Amino acid sequence: MLTMADIGFDDAAALLHRHGLTLLRVADGEPIPGSYWGEREAGIIGTSVYARGDTPVHSLLHEAGHLIVLPPERRAAVHTDATDSIEEENAVCVLQALLADALPGVGLARVLADMDAWGYTFRLGSAAAYVEHDADDAWAWLQAHGLIDGQRALLFPTGA
Repeated sequence: MLTMADIGFDDAAALLHRHGLTLLRVADGEPIPGSYWGEREAGIIGTSVYARGDTPVHSLLHEAGHLIVLPPERRAAVHTDATDSIEEENAVCVLQALLADALPGVGLARVLADMDAWGYTFRLGSAAAYVEHDADDAWAWLQAHGLIDGQRALLFPTGA
């Protein structure tokens, strides 16, 4: 799995900043604040995403996605678990794959493969099959919430 140490923190920090989020690096071996899964998985508290060098990139993008889909006024109350619904969780799975294309050296295909390696499970057997053939509800959710356009392209906010 591709980790933050593999890609560095600068591009990921810039990507999160475009969405009004802050990436905070946690020292190697230290517990990650706000981590739902523990160990090396990314954490979220308020508008901050926490990660170590051994944090998988897909984990960082997934947790950031949870904050990105929330209206700014709801982000402040988030600590560790941000999901309100299955629909939102599905949308975040698609969003994390789309965000991967905005990171040099990462890309959608790599994150989808890493999601499978981590243990995400989908009806059609893989994250790629889900995103391509079984995620119409997630795509519609992202579009209804102004995060993608009709062509399924990300719409980045103009200000942080």
